Amino acid sequence: MIKNDNQILVIFGASGDLTARKLIPAIHNLYKKNYLPEKYAIVGVGRTAYNDEEFRKKVVYDNEHLKQENGDSKEEFASLVHYHALDTSKAEDYPGLAKRLYSIDEEFGTNCNVIFYLSVPPSLYGVIPKHLASAGLNEEKTGWTRLIIEKPFGYDLQSAQELNKVLLEDYNEDQIYRIDHYLGKETVQNLLVPRFSNSIFEPLWNRNYIHRVEITSAESVGVEKRGGYYDGSGAMRDMVQNHLLQLIALVAMEPPVKSDAFSIRNEKLKVFQSLRPLTPEEIRKNVIRGQYMASKIKGEEVIGYREEEGVPKDSRTETYVALKFFIDNWRWAGVPFYIRSGKKLPTRVSEVVIHFKPNHHHIFSNNQEINKQNMLVIRIQPDEGILLKFGMKVPGAGFEVENVNMDFSYSDLTDAYVPDAYERLLLDCMQGDATLYARGDSVLAAWEFIDPILKAWKEDQSIPIYGYPAGTWGPENADELIEGKNMAWRYPCKNLADDGIFCEL
Repeated sequence: MIKNDNQILVIFGASGDLTARKLIPAIHNLYKKNYLPEKYAIVGVGRTAYNDEEFRKKVVYDNEHLKQENGDSKEEFASLVHYHALDTSKAEDYPGLAKRLYSIDEEFGTNCNVIFYLSVPPSLYGVIPKHLASAGLNEEKTGWTRLIIEKPFGYDLQSAQELNKVLLEDYNEDQIYRIDHYLGKETVQNLLVPRFSNSIFEPLWNRNYIHRVEITSAESVGVEKRGGYYDGSGAMRDMVQNHLLQLIALVAMEPPVKSDAFSIRNEKLKVFQSLRPLTPEEIRKNVIRGQYMASKIKGEEVIGYREEEGVPKDSRTETYVALKFFIDNWRWAGVPFYIRSGKKLPTRVSEVVIHFKPNHHHIFSNNQEINKQNMLVIRIQPDEGILLKFGMKVPGAGFEVENVNMDFSYSDLTDAYVPDAYERLLLDCMQGDATLYARGDSVLAAWEFIDPILKAWKEDQSIPIYGYPAGTWGPENADELIEGKNMAWRYPCKNLADDGIFCEL
């Protein structure tokens, strides 16, 4: 186990939902597993006028998200938690924060090592780091300083470039950690391992053997009470620009020289730089957007997106998006990549599907559907695992071939502790490992691919947005993206190996 430096975690927006629901429970789990350094402190920062005890009561003692096992005592963990009230928008409040941090550093002996976590609205992503710098809290005189920024990193290419410029005025790139909790999932990290540690896959991982790559990220819920926020975002910004393009990079990247952050992030950047820009005609043809409509799911009436609280009645924000694109490099030339993501779909599931080309020799076709494709499914959530589909002979006379499944589920590793995404990412930042964090140049390269699509939707009102009944797999038009006889999207079920049936409908 890597020995972590003594340090302070400072959480801006500490009175918000993310802190109580995700961040404090993640730190608490690391504390119980003895991953925290010997000397460690947490400082919550926000506008609400809590004192230390009031904040401890809110996020530790009364926190329903904090798992407590027999014999656990919250008192010792709570003693690590502090609070400092300030107005995040006022530069004159930050010298007081600096003084408080120096005092805690002296008390706990944390060697001036600090992580600043920005759990705040995106409008403050440039403001808070600038005010921290004005108080000298960006400097690394005796210890290190790191900055964790939540997504979205920019609203479009221009805003992302401006934010990047503002941050780099006061911080080095290696101090900035752009967090994407999706990348903290164990199965996402395992995307690299089947390829680069198994000689049965890497020789086939190219245009000669792969027909297409498909990524699905489906949610069964709608926007719930976040309609006002979501309507300014949409599925393209909320899921595709960050989460799903990051998955594409992990699937498509070349083997890194080393398994370190610098090498892996260099190879991911090359993938983003190789994305073929979509022309206006391709945007109209190869990008499908949809919006869920009122429907009945399992006998229950469900409202449509435009009836959700905070959503305008004439909203053209997409709750579903599917797109087809290409990566123009030697490995992937001519191989189509397909992405789809949406809300109010039949089930909650995220997975990567590698469709291999059919075998060229047809000796077992026997007038049936010729050469069903081999398929490798890497399931990210739920029922995390890997599924391989291949042909086997059906018992009996003749050579009737049927696809069979060989699957592995992470739940089979009953003795292995799988950390939560936030646990893993916070621990990585503590250790200075940025492998699973997005680098600035990669973020901008991803925006360069997505930005023309968003501009086309905004400027050309003739580009349609299709309705789809809540509880279905999105607009039927998305099926037309996948070209080829008898070829279609894989329709996944909640359980990895249950496929070929509409089990959630």
